[in-house]
Amino acid sequence: MIAFSKELLALADRAEAALANEFARIASVSQENTARVMAAFAEHRVDAACFAPTTGYGYDDRGRVVLDRIFADVMGAEAAFVRHSIVNGTHALTIGLFGLLRTGDMLLSLTGKPYDTLEEVIGISGTPGNGSLADYGVDYRGVEMLDGKRIDYEAVGNILRSPDGERVKVCFIQRSKGYLNRKTLTVDEIGEAVRFVKAIRPEVFVVVDNCYGEFTETKEPPAVGADLAIGSLIKNPGGGMAETGGYLAGTAKAVELCSYRLTCPGIGLEVGATLGQNKHIFRGLFYAPHTVAEALKTAHFAAYIFQALGYTVEPAPEGPRSDIIQTVITGSAEGLCAFCRGIQAGSPVDAYVTPEPWAMPGYRDQVIMAAGTFVQGASIELSADGPLRPPYTAFFQGGLTFESGRIGVLSAAAEMLRCLN
Repeated sequence: MIAFSKELLALADRAEAALANEFARIASVSQENTARVMAAFAEHRVDAACFAPTTGYGYDDRGRVVLDRIFADVMGAEAAFVRHSIVNGTHALTIGLFGLLRTGDMLLSLTGKPYDTLEEVIGISGTPGNGSLADYGVDYRGVEMLDGKRIDYEAVGNILRSPDGERVKVCFIQRSKGYLNRKTLTVDEIGEAVRFVKAIRPEVFVVVDNCYGEFTETKEPPAVGADLAIGSLIKNPGGGMAETGGYLAGTAKAVELCSYRLTCPGIGLEVGATLGQNKHIFRGLFYAPHTVAEALKTAHFAAYIFQALGYTVEPAPEGPRSDIIQTVITGSAEGLCAFCRGIQAGSPVDAYVTPEPWAMPGYRDQVIMAAGTFVQGASIELSADGPLRPPYTAFFQGGLTFESGRIGVLSAAAEMLRCLN
């Protein structure tokens, strides 16, 4: 059993008492989202036949078809596809961007620089000729957010109305902060951005990187007009049960175009053996609203603990959230590494392992990651990571249960107190 000091345990008790109203609000959101998921399961007649594995071409895979329809309903979308063969969120986003963009088009980011792993996909960084969007003649422009809090609508509007703006085919929104110290966007804020773009250029696709945001609110970006919302099943919507995979949900037109990138033109979503993965994904989606609620409670708890210990945290302990990520500015490489060591030691798997920074593929800086998870890299499970660059921010997320997440947070706090004081 992990032992903590009396002072740290007393702080934990104060945190839970102070956060009682936040926890009640989170439970209310979880109840509404659970009802929406269960209604979709009932509407589409989920039964044991949906869990049967298929091989080869995967023709007549009822589970695959039903799962797609359920995801569409839950996301408030016209259509969707969910596939275990999507290896991560970046892969899902790549399918979406390559599915919609053509030579001569422009990709416009409304939320500034995208997540590190998308830079090579777009062609912002990486080796020319590696197959990026830039290699295929797609241009990129990004508009930084104002004060890291809101979209710069004046700058976006100027681009969309300019002669060059006629080439904009996709407006990209990253809902979560990624590795930036900026505000995460709410679904209503995303809806405002969609309406702004469509008022100027109705034909433009608005694509949302929805990673880390699913089920933190009672609606998703397609419900407010986004053409695509894209995410990973080893994050929120997989509920800690999905072993791999990703999804794209949105308008029928956008989803169809992306389906031809997933497989090939003329085939789209008509094939794809599920190899027995359907049951994990169905079950994960069923658990997802509750699992996300547990992760949110853990994030609020972490914010309270580390703010009380004198660290800058974002978001603050109180207030609604639109993703599961909690940042703690540790101020030094030693502090970031200590935080991650503590999270690892407080995990159910590989607790004996000591994480070290390394040159992770797709990232510009060395990254340290703590993930004592049942599914490798699953950030809906207790995990933390961060690039080794100032201000040495730890990005913390997940927790399949609040009880285990609480232990992980206290373990991180104890390790930082031990190493830095």
